Amino acid sequence: MMYKLPFFKLLFSLSLILLVSSVYAQQDSTTSKKKHKKVKEPPHKGSMYLSPVPVIGANPAFGFIYGAGASASWYLGDPKTTKISNALAGVAFTTKKQTIITLKSTVFGEDNGFILLGDWRYLNSSQPTWGLGTGPQSARLADNDFGFDDGSIEGNSEADMLEFQFFRFYETYLKRIGSSHFYAGIGAHLDLFSNFTDQLLNLDTIPKVITPFYAYNEQYGFAQDKSTLVGISLNGVFDTRDNVNNPYVGRYAMMNVKFNPKFLGSDQSSTQLWMEYREYFNLTENHNNIIALWAFANLTLAGDLPYMNLPAVGWDQYSKSGEPYSQGRFRGQNLMFGGLEFRKHLFATKKNPKFFGAIAYINATTASSKENIDLFQYIEPGYGVGLRFNISQKARTNIGIDYGWGSYGTTGFFLRLNENF
Repeated sequence: MMYKLPFFKLLFSLSLILLVSSVYAQQDSTTSKKKHKKVKEPPHKGSMYLSPVPVIGANPAFGFIYGAGASASWYLGDPKTTKISNALAGVAFTTKKQTIITLKSTVFGEDNGFILLGDWRYLNSSQPTWGLGTGPQSARLADNDFGFDDGSIEGNSEADMLEFQFFRFYETYLKRIGSSHFYAGIGAHLDLFSNFTDQLLNLDTIPKVITPFYAYNEQYGFAQDKSTLVGISLNGVFDTRDNVNNPYVGRYAMMNVKFNPKFLGSDQSSTQLWMEYREYFNLTENHNNIIALWAFANLTLAGDLPYMNLPAVGWDQYSKSGEPYSQGRFRGQNLMFGGLEFRKHLFATKKNPKFFGAIAYINATTASSKENIDLFQYIEPGYGVGLRFNISQKARTNIGIDYGWGSYGTTGFFLRLNENF
């Protein structure tokens, strides 16, 4: 399936970003003149940096996306001993009649005494339901039986979509252990999917048109119209990054074990494991050339998960994994992802020494299906390039435009606030 973004949309998005950046620069210049070149106040406890931007983008699952977003960064303590906190909020609509409302946050307490990780979402949305695992069978949207050998239906129109409403509330609290970079804590997790409407499913034809979503629910005993997953988690984090918005140095590691017992409200009991690692390598002392590494494993240790809660690309906290593929394009009982980015500073202005840069990335995804596909049996590559515009020096807030290519003719255009990781 090929998705092509019309050139004028790409040009329009780029023009808007340049306009926003120009407005910020003009505001800084005007403010500076009014204050007669008053020295800017250095960051301190309570400093806040707000960066509102238009939300414009496109990908195969959502079509053309438009709305408004904001990045808020602040210090809960002395910046010398406290890392900057960040929250990303957005309200977006799409040409496929979807509504997406998100609030995602990483908050550091005073002197880095604790971390709060938040992921709140409301979606009135739709996505195609691909086959499980990576490999050729994952490109099939439907079949005339529970297999994936013949009769596939290609394309990705509104008629192929699984429509649904979704509410997520994830909040994790981690306490710093002594004066180290280690944190440990617990989390609460709620996923509610409702009003499923499987547009491609047709049980009245001969042969029947069966989707992966319908087949999975029949095989593993889940309802076809809704699903609920309620969990508690045990978490450990190691974090030496200098900034969560756009790290120049440091590393990050996280382990999360999530228990989803039926007595808390989950449709079925299950256990999940999340393991993640990130590291940032400086090639020059001025942070103008950085290689960034991101890898994670999302594994089902016990039980069965609802189809939409199975490990999938694009369903991480900030929904940034798996470019150039759309959210949920690869899904399975187990999934692993790894990626490299080269980040290069290209152009400075008098007011902003990090104003403009570019990135190039490459990644790989593998997912399993309990029935017939093992991890690493098929590996799906992704690669692409992007531009970066810095709109807040002190918070290191960037606007990013990425374009990428992958398997099966996939292309994707993404607009981001802050770095992908």
